[in-house]
Amino acid sequence: MPGQYTDKALKCVDCQAEFVFSAGEQERFAELGFQNEPKRCQPCRAAKKMARGEDGNDARGGGTRIQGPREYHKAKCASCGQEAVVPFKPRGDKPVYCSNCFSQQKK
Repeated sequence: MPGQYTDKALKCVDCQAEFVFSAGEQERFAELGFQNEPKRCQPCRAAKKMARGEDGNDARGGGTRIQGPREYHKAKCASCGQEAVVPFKPRGDKPVYCSNCFSQQKK
C-alpha cells in the first residue's frame, strides 16, 4: 500500500550518528520480508562488511559473492504435500513450497 511509510531518523549503534531510514527503504525491507529496522548507517554497514571480508556485492547488491557449494535440503511442500528440494535448511516456523507452488504463491 503506497504512502504507508514515512522517513524515520534512526541512531547508528556503532558511531551513534543519526541516519534516515527512508520510506522507500522501509517499503523495500517489507517486500523482502525483513522485520527489523537497520541498526547501522551506510558507512558503518560497509565497514562491517569489509571487516568480515565481504565486498558488499551480494544478491541484493547485484554482484556475486563467491561461496562454497550450495547445500540442498528436502522438505514437504506446505501447499501440495509433495517433496520439495530447497537451498536452505527449513526451520519449521515458516511454510516451504515446491517450485510449482512457490511460483503460484508469488503471483
